[in-house]
Parts: sequence; C-alpha cells; structure tokens
Amino acid sequence: MQLSNSTFKPSRFLAPRYWPTWMLLGLFRLLVMLPWPWQLKLGAGLGDLARYLLPRRRRIVETNIALAFPRLARQQQQQLVKKNMRSSGIAVFETLLSWWGDEERLKVLSHIEGLEHLQEAWKAKKGIILLGGHFNCMMLCGRMLATQLSFQILVKKTKNPLFEAFMHHYRKKHYQGVIDSHDLRAMVRALRNNRICWYAPDQDFGRKHTVFAPFMGIPAATLTITARLAILSEAPVLPISYRRQPNSREYQIVISPPMTAFPSGDKRQDATRVNQLIEKQIQPAPEQYLWTHRRFKTRPIGEPKLY
Repeated sequence: MQLSNSTFKPSRFLAPRYWPTWMLLGLFRLLVMLPWPWQLKLGAGLGDLARYLLPRRRRIVETNIALAFPRLARQQQQQLVKKNMRSSGIAVFETLLSWWGDEERLKVLSHIEGLEHLQEAWKAKKGIILLGGHFNCMMLCGRMLATQLSFQILVKKTKNPLFEAFMHHYRKKHYQGVIDSHDLRAMVRALRNNRICWYAPDQDFGRKHTVFAPFMGIPAATLTITARLAILSEAPVLPISYRRQPNSREYQIVISPPMTAFPSGDKRQDATRVNQLIEKQIQPAPEQYLWTHRRFKTRPIGEPKLY
C-alpha cells in the first residue's frame, strides 16, 4: 500500500564518507533479488559469522539469555544464543525485503489474524495503539501489515545520515506516517485524529519516564508512556504479536482484543502488565526476540551492572 513519496535526494550524499554506505546499499539491493530460501540461508550464515566477529554483541545475548532463562542448562542456553544470532542474521534480509518487496510477494508470505478486533475498536474513533515488542522480524511484519491497513510507526533515528535518509524514504513510502519516538505530542495528536499507531516500548531508555518492573524475572527500567498515551488519547490498546513460523517461510501476525482495565492508574502495575504481555509473546519463539539489546542496562540504585 504505497502512501506517499519522500524527499530523499541522493545528490546530498555524494561525499567520499558516504561511499561505503552506498556500496553496502548496492550490495543489499542485489541480495534481495535472490530467491527467498537462499536469503534465509545466507541470513543464518551471517548470524553464525556474527557470533565470532562480534564478541561484544554475542556477550550481550549470552548475558540476556542467562538472566531470562536461568533454569536452562548451560548447553541449552548456548544453543539458544546460537539460534538467536542466526535469527538476527535472517532479520537483515527480512529488513531488506520490507524495503524492496512487492505487495503480492509479501501477501503470500504473511498470515494475519485478528483484523476484526481492529475494525471493532475503530468504531470508537479514539485511535488505536498497537502494542508489540522488538522481535527480529518486526520490520518485515510491519510492512506486511501495511499491505492490509494504514498506520503510523514510531522510530528512533540512526547516526548515519545517509542510512537515516534512506530508511525514512521507505518508511514514508510504505506507512501512513512516521513519528519520532521522543515526540509524545505527535503520537497523541495522531491518536486523537483516529489514527492507528504501532508502538514497541520494550527497550531500556534509562531512568526518565520509567519505573522498575519485572521482565523475565529481572527488574527492568520500563517506560510508563504506554499508559500515559492511553490516558491522554483515550485510545484502546490492542496487543500485536509477530513471528517467523518454525520450519516455514511464512510469518504470523496476530492482533488481539483490547487490553481490559488498562491503564489502571498505577504506573508500576501498568508497566508490569506491558512486560507480561511481551513475555507471553516471547514464549513461543524465544530465539526471535531482540536479545542483542541491553534490556537490563539500567539498574536499581545500589545494584551492580549486568553488562
């Protein structure tokens, strides 16, 4: 569902410092033309390579999995680390497909459930918050859902100006709108205009606007903005999950009915419910969660660092 064109101007990025990025984007464009089974195998191989070439990132994954799954034996944890980094490698190709894949190709790969919950919630004309987590296939599943309905996404800017402009181009092309993750007012405006906003709050943003709530059994700095958005906009919050099907090339996207009694008015209780929702989404395929992120970076006062 192409919505708009962006103002991406390649001529702004001709300086030599951008040449490596241009070469990488050119390689990406060639790779995405390969048959999809080949891309999946290349992605898994890329993840295996990353385990050796990116030791810092591997240690983050190892730490997260040891904390989140303490009952697993050491060998089982290492197997999960391996699967997770393979999934992260596949996510590179999933992201490329989200940029350049045509709608018909994406529709064949996707299986979407729960659109009726969106339609029912839409009747209230309060906007809708789609609440999900950071899973490896998030970019691709977002694009797949965009072939069925219009919605806005929240994003964080990257440090590379060319890469940021390039991604902004495709986000503007495929989605109804793009909102900076720090611009709470813009999201409230969108919701009050009866827009659908996809929001994933499950990352560590430090102590600002957060409370410590349990996540996978560990106190984690958890944003309170989800509940605040629901209060300010009166928009219903609908959980959305997405994952790559095991032993399959298909992707399952499930939209659930609105959360009940949310927000409750208790910041920690609401943050805990959000974390519990993400935990439930992790259970069917824990290797597909974004364990490369330092989710437990911010610690309660007096507790030692975990990374």
